[in-house]
Formats: sequence, structure tokens, C-alpha cells
Amino acid sequence: MKNLTKYKRWILLVVPLLLYIVPLSVMPLMEPDEARYSDIPSLMNRSGDYVTPHLNHVVYLEKPPLCYWATAVSFRIFGENDFSSRLFVALCAWGCIILVYRMGTFLHDQKTGLYSAAILTTFLYHALMGRINILDMPLAFFMSLATWAGYRHFASKGGGKGWLYLLYFSSALAFLAKGLIGIVFPFAIVVLWLVFSRRWRDILRIISPVGLVILLAVSSPWILLAQEANKDFLWFFFIQEHFLRYTTTMHGRDSIFLYYVPVLILGTLPWSAFLWKAVKEGAVEWSVTFKGDGYRFMLTWGAFIFLFFSISSSKLIPYVAPVFLPVAVAFGHVFRLHEEGSATASTSRSSHFFYMLPVFLQSLVFIFVLILPPFLKNMKLGGDLVIMHSEKWWWLVTLPILTQVALLFLPGMVQRYFKKGWFVTVYTLSAFFLCFLVFPASDFLSPYKSAYPLTRAIQKYLPEKQDVYQYKISVYGIDFYNHLRAPVVEDFGELGFGIHLLPQEEKERYFLSADAFYKLCKEKGDIYCVTQYKERLESLKRNVSKVDVLWDNGAYYLVRINKAKG
Repeated sequence: MKNLTKYKRWILLVVPLLLYIVPLSVMPLMEPDEARYSDIPSLMNRSGDYVTPHLNHVVYLEKPPLCYWATAVSFRIFGENDFSSRLFVALCAWGCIILVYRMGTFLHDQKTGLYSAAILTTFLYHALMGRINILDMPLAFFMSLATWAGYRHFASKGGGKGWLYLLYFSSALAFLAKGLIGIVFPFAIVVLWLVFSRRWRDILRIISPVGLVILLAVSSPWILLAQEANKDFLWFFFIQEHFLRYTTTMHGRDSIFLYYVPVLILGTLPWSAFLWKAVKEGAVEWSVTFKGDGYRFMLTWGAFIFLFFSISSSKLIPYVAPVFLPVAVAFGHVFRLHEEGSATASTSRSSHFFYMLPVFLQSLVFIFVLILPPFLKNMKLGGDLVIMHSEKWWWLVTLPILTQVALLFLPGMVQRYFKKGWFVTVYTLSAFFLCFLVFPASDFLSPYKSAYPLTRAIQKYLPEKQDVYQYKISVYGIDFYNHLRAPVVEDFGELGFGIHLLPQEEKERYFLSADAFYKLCKEKGDIYCVTQYKERLESLKRNVSKVDVLWDNGAYYLVRINKAKG
């Protein structure tokens, strides 16, 4: 028990702090998602309007405001920076880890809970999604908390009204995090589990007048205030952004049905690579391991979300974040049984080699990806985007590569010499790898996925009180980092709904067609402009007389335009 207490502090507190909170400021905000979800709360604080979200100073009603509010508070406390922008998401990822610990402990014991929490902490998917400012991790936390609360209510066999109220309260927060699925999913999963368990009479017990009051008290005030401030809110938010987004390809995200299969396999690395070894070498009896009502519930949870988004016409990798919590609990139990059984199990060298093949393949792939960027210099990705890398690249990838090499032999050595410690070694090396990975990732992605280098150039070269136009791009980081409203030329995208609500004079001032922009250049001259990719720069040069490139990094360009061609 003393060792468990020591591991509990390490797994639930120390490692999540070092892995999810400390590195938040290493990488600048990525475009467009992180910059978008930073610009909105920044504008809330500047304008004082916390009801109607605004993006690039226009109404943006695609998502509810809970994450914006939390980030706005973070900005108030810690200032506007990369760390405070991502803090709420990281705390929600940490919350998922603690929730998985509680799930594993309830279904089995504290040791299984700790194994499950350690595994979720070092899932590749969770570590990546838990450190970027998007809405899916907060949604996953509140929705998973609600789903688990629903299960706990019925697992208590008639008691536990507090769990039922927590189901409604957390569902309301999940709704405010990303929308209706935050309410629909927890209730649908619990009801389906009751159906599969043939507990027909219990289904009506999920309806609670007090719970409904809690849900409406938390979620409805924002809906009423938003509708009062925006007459088209209800249609746009509920019909277009929920029903049409799910049933159509209006956002251009159509993909194959099995889209999420590789997401789950790769997202559960490194543990999915060790899974074959754990099953073959450990004392895992499938008929016993996953027997019982709890795992029927976990299967319902994971399968429902996986199938729901697989059927959807709109698919993105972050959507399935809640699936990884029940998967972590299942993995935690398997690896706990493996380590307990492997101490006495005997395995031939040839069998051990085959069981380790997925691990070798995983390490080779990671190492290959890490050493590849310098050899891609001067090649193109996504049109005319030049892949960048710095001279310090090899120093940045040395530690991640060494941890992958160590994963191949060090856990086995520890197990052979000490008859224990295999799991802790894999967990520790995986945590180090994910922590070290942040630095080369930032070095590789920042030049062309973040507007931060561009915003520094704007600060340096743009004269005071001078506009800078965005030519066929819409970079949200300019407003966030520079607090500068940059007029957009012919790339309105998701801003379309908000733009049509603007006064005509403001539309013409900040959202221009290409022809209107060329006319402005001809009449005014000395126009400062930013664009992305060489092909857009060439398009600009074809329509103006002179373009002076003041700064570029191979991806973004800051230019000064004299006059457009007559």
C-alpha cells in the first residue's frame, strides 16, 4: 500500500504536471485552430461581450462559450500568451487522467486505476490533444464525467442521487463546451447499456426533474441571451452547426468509414505496440478479464462514439477523444495482469522476438520521422510550402531517439534483473519521449503552421497606425499576438455568417474582394500586405506594379505594394 501511495502521487500529479502543464509555452499557437480559440476570448476581454463570441471582430456562433470563458479567465490571471491559451485544455486532459484512475479503481482496484491513468497519460493521442487549444479535450472530460456518473448512479442499485445530478450537471457543461453531443452522448450511452443489460425498468430512472432543472439552469441562460443578441442564432447554431454538419459534407471533411481505425491504433501508442506481448506473455484470460457489467458499459461507451463519428459525413481526428478513456481502462487491466503474470511466465527467445516486433516497428517509425526533416529541405508540402528545419535539429531529436531505442531493451532488462518494474519503465520512457518531442515539433511546425514569426515581422516592419492586409488568407494569430485588425482579401471562409451581419461600410473596409483590393492599391499605393505560399505571392505580383518583399520565411511573406497595374 505504501508503494501504491508513492506511485499515486507520481502518476496522478507529478508526471501530468511535467508533461501537460510545464511545456505549454514551448510551441507558439498553431493556425488556424489555436489562434482562433485564443482570438475569441481575447476579444471577449477587450470588448466586454461574453455572450456573443467574435472572431476577427465578427460574430462567430459555431461553438458555445465555455472554453472561451475559461481561456478569458486564464488570460486575466496569467496574461495573453501561449501558456494561458492552452491551460484550460491541459487541465481538462489532466482531469481525464484522474477520472480514468477513478474508473479503474471502481471496476477493479487502486492498482488497476493507477495503471489505467498511467497509460492514458502516455497515449500518443491524449498527450498531443491535451496540449493544444481546441475544444475537443474539454468536451471529452465533461462528457466522460457525465457518462461515468450515469453508470455510477445505476451501479449503486437505487442510491446515488448525487451521481444522477452530476450526470445532468456535467452534460450541461459538455454542451457549453461544444454543443448538443455533450448532452446526447452521455444519456444515449447509459440508455444503450441498460438496454443491452436488459434492465428495461431502469431506463425511466434516468429522468430526473431535479436533474432537468440543473441542466437547464446551467445551459439555457447563454442560449436565451445569445438568441436575444443574435436573431439567427437558433437556426445557425442548432440546424446548420449540428444537424447539417453531421449529415452533409458542407465543411469538406468527408472520408471513408474506417477513418478512425488508424487513429485508434496510432493514438494508443506506445501501449498498442506492447499489447500483443502483454496478451501472449501475461496471465490474461479474456473470458474473465472483460467479464461483467462494467466492461459491457465500457464497450458500449467506446463503440457508440466510434460508430457515431464513423457514420458521420464530417470527420476530424479530435472528435473521438472520449473513446480513449474506456480504452485506457481496458489496457490498464491487461497490462496489470501481464506484469503480475510475466514474473513467473516462461517465454522462448524466438517467441519473445515475435512479440516484440510491433515495438521494433513503432520505434523505427518514430526514429525515421525524427531524422527525416533535414533530408526534406527545399522540398514542397501543401502547394509551395517549403519545409523548414534549423541547424539545431539533431540536438533536438537526440533525446527522443534515445528514449525510443531504450524502449526496445530497457524494460526487459529491468524485468529480468528485478522481477518487476517493466510497466514503470515503459511508462517513464514514454513520458520522457512525449515531453522531449515538444521541442523538435515546435522547431519543425512553427515556421509554416504558426503565425508567430509573421507577427514578429509585422511588429518590426509595419509603420505605426498603418493597416496590413491579408491577401487570400485569414490568419487569426495577427489579431491575437498584435491586437491588430488586418483586413482580409477574398478568404472569408468560416467568417461568412458574421460578415453578412456587419454594416456595409465595415464590410467594405475589412473584407475586400480581390478586385476591390487591386483598385485600392492603384489609388493609394504603399499598401502593406501579408500572404502565404509562393503561388499567392506570384498572383499578387501579376496584379500590381511593384511588390517589395520586406520579410519571408519560405511560408509567409510580408510585402509593401506601390500601385496596381492599370
